[in-house]
Amino acid sequence: MCGIFGYVGNKTNAAAMIFEGLKTLEYRGYDSWGIAVRVGNTLKIEKHVGKIGDKKLHLPASSLGIGHTRWATHGGVTVANAHPHLDCTGKIAVLHNGIIENYEILKEELVRKGHVFKSETDTEIVPHMLEEYMEDGMSFSKSMEKTFNLLKGLSAILAINNKDQEIVAAKNGSPLIIGVGTNEYFIASDSAGILSYTKKVIFMRDYEMVILNTKLLLKNLHSGKTIKPIVETVSWNPESASKGIYRHFMIKEILEQPKIVRNIAKTYEGQIKALGQIVEKARRTFFIGAGTASFACMVGVYLFSRIAKKHANTAVASEFNYLEDFLTKDSLVIPLTQSGETIDIVEPLARVKEKGATIAAITNVLGSTIYRMADFKMLLGAGPEKAVASTKAYTAKLAILWLLSHALIGEFDKAKEELLVCAEEIERLIKKTNLEKVKKLAKKIVTQEHMYIIGRGISSATAFEGALKVKEVSYIHAEGLAGGELKHGTIALINKGVPCVVLAPQDETYDAIMSNAMEVKARGGYIIGISSKNSPIFDAWIDVHETAFPAITQVIVMQLLGYYLAVLRKLDPDKPRNLAKSVVVK
Repeated sequence: MCGIFGYVGNKTNAAAMIFEGLKTLEYRGYDSWGIAVRVGNTLKIEKHVGKIGDKKLHLPASSLGIGHTRWATHGGVTVANAHPHLDCTGKIAVLHNGIIENYEILKEELVRKGHVFKSETDTEIVPHMLEEYMEDGMSFSKSMEKTFNLLKGLSAILAINNKDQEIVAAKNGSPLIIGVGTNEYFIASDSAGILSYTKKVIFMRDYEMVILNTKLLLKNLHSGKTIKPIVETVSWNPESASKGIYRHFMIKEILEQPKIVRNIAKTYEGQIKALGQIVEKARRTFFIGAGTASFACMVGVYLFSRIAKKHANTAVASEFNYLEDFLTKDSLVIPLTQSGETIDIVEPLARVKEKGATIAAITNVLGSTIYRMADFKMLLGAGPEKAVASTKAYTAKLAILWLLSHALIGEFDKAKEELLVCAEEIERLIKKTNLEKVKKLAKKIVTQEHMYIIGRGISSATAFEGALKVKEVSYIHAEGLAGGELKHGTIALINKGVPCVVLAPQDETYDAIMSNAMEVKARGGYIIGISSKNSPIFDAWIDVHETAFPAITQVIVMQLLGYYLAVLRKLDPDKPRNLAKSVVVK
C-alpha cells in the first residue's frame, strides 16, 4: 500500500521523474498524492487529492525530491493528510508507508513540547521527531536512526531536509528498493517504479537505513554498523509495466496469460521437481494466501488430494496465526503471493520460522519480503501485475500447482502437455469473437445488483475467485458458493432475473451442479452456463472447451466478465475504490 518514489542525482528534473514514477506506482494507492523537492535552501511541496490522472505538475527544477501516492489508513482523504508531511519549520519533509502503532504516545509528547500538527495522520509525528533531534545538534541521518528505532509497527520512511543534498530512508516490513544509476540513485516501494531508469537494484532488508547522496551508505539500525549492499539485476522490461496499446492494465494482463502459462509449462521442470522433493520430505503441507491467492491455495488442496493423493491443508493467511499450534520442524508451509509483501502472509511466516518449519514461497517479485524469508523460493514469472485485481498471477499459481501435483506422482511430462492444451484454450477464449460474447453477456446483466457463482469440487474455488473478480472491479455484489451449499440459506436470495453463473465442466461434478442450476432456475434465476456443453437449463452459455484442468480455463471468463462489467459501469477496473495492490497493513 502507498507508492513511494525518491530521486537524488545530477539531473535537474527530479520532480518530473518522481511524478512519472508515482504514476507507475499508483496501483499501490490513489486516494491522494504529493511531491517535495529541494530548491536551494527551501523545500517546495505540491499535494493533491484523488488520482494523478492527467494533472499538471507545478514544481521548479531540482535534483533532489521525494513523492508519495496514498492509500489512506490514518485520517481521511484530504490535502492536509496527503504526504509529504512537514515539521514546524517547513525544513523537513517526510513520507511514509505503513502504520506507526505507538504514534499517539509519541504525538502527545511532541504536543507538550509545543509542536503543532496539521494533519490527522500517524506519519506527521516523524518530521517533528526529526526536528526535535536536529535542534539538539544531531545530524539528519542520526536523527532518522534515533527516530525510526522508537517507532512500533511496520513502516517504510523517506525524508529530506532543506540543507542536505540527500535522502535518508529506513524500513521495517514495508518494502523499499534502491535503484542504482550513474551518479544518481532512485528509491521506490516497488521496482516497477524505477525500471525506466535502471535495472540495478538493492532490496533493503528490515531495520536497515540508507543515506543517498553522491554515494550510498547502508546501515543496520539495530547495530549501527555499515552494511555492504548487494546489487541485483531485475529482468523485467519497462514496457511490461506500461499499458501500451491497451485501455486498461487489467485487460492487458488477462490477454498475457497464454504466454505465461506456456512459459511455466516449458521452463519450470527443474524448479517444480525440486519443490516436489521438499513436499515429499515434509510430514504436513499447508498452503496460505490472501484474497485471490487464497483461492489458488484451495485449488492446490484439491489437486494434492485428487492427483497426488496427498493431504494438504489451507487457511486464509490472516487466520493462520490462530492455527499455528500444530506446526513442527517437519511441517512445510507454501505461501502463494503476487507481491511477496502482504502483511497477512508476512506475519504468520515469521511465526512459522520460529517453529522451525520450512517455507517454500511462490511469489512474483524478486527480493520481496516473503521471497527473502523463504527457504525455497520460486518466481511466478508473470511480469509486473499493475491492475489491483489479480489475473495473470492467479493463473501462474494454478499452472505451478498443476505441474507440482503431477510431479509428485512422476507424471510431469503428461501434466506439461495438458497444461499446454489449456494455454491453447485460453488463447481461444481471448480471441475477439469470444470477447464479444462475454461483453454481450455483461451488457445483459450490468444493471443487476447481485450475482451468484456456483461450482463443485475444484470448480468451487473458481466460483469464489470469479465472485471476487466481479465485485472488486464492478462493485456488483457477487457471491461464490460450493453448489451444494446454495440450498443451505443463500437460495432464499434468488428471485426473478438474478444472475447465477454455473461452472459445469464434464467431470464428476456435472450432474450435481446442473441439479443446483435447476434449483435456481425454478426460482426465477437467470442461468449463465460456463461449460463445454450447452443445456436447456442455461439462459446464456459461454463455451469453454473441455481440458484436463478446467479451473485454469473457466476463470478466464470470470476475469473478462468482471472487466467488461466495470467498463460498462464506467468504472476504472485497474484502480477499484478502497483497494490497493499490495496490502502491507493489518
